[in-house]
Amino acid sequence: MKQFFFLFSFVLLISAGYKNEPAGPYPEGIEHIIVIGVDGLSPDGIKNAETPVIDNMIRNGAVKWNVRTVLTTASSQNWASMIMGAGPEAHGIIDNDWERDNHTLPPIVAGDEGIFPTIFGRIREARPNAEIGTVYHWKGFGRLFEKKAVNYDKNFSTEDATAADFTKYIREKKPTFGFVHFDHVDHAGHHDGHGTPAYYAAVAKTDSLVGEILKSIKDAGMSENTLVIITADHGGLGKGHGGPTPEEGEIAMILFGKDIKKGYKIQQQVYTYDLAATIAFAFHITPPYAWTGRPIKPAFEGYIEPDNLWKGKEVIAPPVIFPKRNLYQQAGGLYINTPATVTIKAGSDDSEVRYTLNGDIPNSSSLLYSQPFTVNSTTVVQAKSFDKNGNESKTVTAYFRLLTPTENSGLSVSYYKGDNWKQLPVFSKLSPAKKWKSLEFIVSDSIINSLQEKEGKSFGLLYEGFIQIDTPGEYRFYTQSDDGSALFINGKKVVNNDGDHGVKEKSGAVNLTSGRHPIKVEYFNASGGYWLDVFYKGPGVGKQIVPANKLFVKK
Repeated sequence: MKQFFFLFSFVLLISAGYKNEPAGPYPEGIEHIIVIGVDGLSPDGIKNAETPVIDNMIRNGAVKWNVRTVLTTASSQNWASMIMGAGPEAHGIIDNDWERDNHTLPPIVAGDEGIFPTIFGRIREARPNAEIGTVYHWKGFGRLFEKKAVNYDKNFSTEDATAADFTKYIREKKPTFGFVHFDHVDHAGHHDGHGTPAYYAAVAKTDSLVGEILKSIKDAGMSENTLVIITADHGGLGKGHGGPTPEEGEIAMILFGKDIKKGYKIQQQVYTYDLAATIAFAFHITPPYAWTGRPIKPAFEGYIEPDNLWKGKEVIAPPVIFPKRNLYQQAGGLYINTPATVTIKAGSDDSEVRYTLNGDIPNSSSLLYSQPFTVNSTTVVQAKSFDKNGNESKTVTAYFRLLTPTENSGLSVSYYKGDNWKQLPVFSKLSPAKKWKSLEFIVSDSIINSLQEKEGKSFGLLYEGFIQIDTPGEYRFYTQSDDGSALFINGKKVVNNDGDHGVKEKSGAVNLTSGRHPIKVEYFNASGGYWLDVFYKGPGVGKQIVPANKLFVKK
């Protein structure tokens, strides 16, 4: 009897080795998968732009609103993670400078083209005769997949040309797997800023292109057996991305079509690298062992959320403090010779808002917001939403800086023309092209645009002045910048945040006596979006933007 069971088990194992899928149920009848990738498409963009086509897909499909991307929130590593089923630590693509023949971290495993296995290559292995194609707006996408795996490989310079070619490809070839990449939403985010009318217009344009793709699927007679997935690589903040914030590091993923539940909100945690595993699952294909992604099974008919799903406390919609954040300007603002009125709006109708004015994180016992109120001095307002079930939102913060200026208020600012800088220059060896006075550490769009001969070129700024310290003790200073920055107190470098990078925060501490101390901030922008904020905290001072009433041109 033991020999029989051993032989029977051995036969089952051998049989399984000749299949493309392990034992177990799969969705049935999905013959085609079309992925629509939109660079820079944020959940905010979908929710606030005119997107009737995508809205209909959400109503009649499944959605996950807070898919977590990989860090940093830049394009190459996130598109790679999507199609490679794993993060940068596995595939080795850690930034946009990565090239197949020029990189620092090799993939943990590589195929004959020297790259980590992708869903393109895995489909080709499992289905040698499949029609596989991709059309992409951003040329860089073309270096991320196995060229031998595709029948069709095209790159176009505009979103319209990309859509026109991809829809033609669908009608003519009826691909088993098709992947289209659009880049115009990211362009709008960098040029005009995320959350601006121009950004929402670009998202609306995406919606019309998605409509064209859905029509081509119908024209090809594929609607009844096609799964369509919309995804993105990152969101954005201000005119950039790359930092570790929810605005940059969370995207929406929408599944629509064959075997997908209607009007379903996915509960399991989802990461951008789960896309490849989900495609493999729909096609009954075994993922490579090196992949870490998991299929989003609950989106499919007949599948439930994982038994071991641990959701923790629900994070509800946060309140909004007005004046709200606008691009690089933090919520709140600088008020000259006038008090500030603080208005807060709850994130949802069934929640209440609690707030603090002393730097503490709000809790369920903090002040209850009921109506607008006035602050007469520099104040940090923090607020959270709470619902009846004990759930709460993330904390939102607004910085209200009040100033009665004098001739000595502010900082001296020097502007330098750059030359493809990748790190802070030695400003002492350069001659400034322009000087002015600023009341705070801020990169003024209007001034920079008036000085730049060509938009997006490298430039540097040097801020110099004095900071008033009222209580002696240890102070921690922070620069939050895109690209590099450094902060000096009393001639000593306290914060080193140098380099060509997305929004990144670095800090350093220094002991200070009461009185005024020399403060200097060096900043440069390599290209594209730019951002600089300078914060501090110390004895009796909660973390906040260094307030204008503490900055002086002269001692």
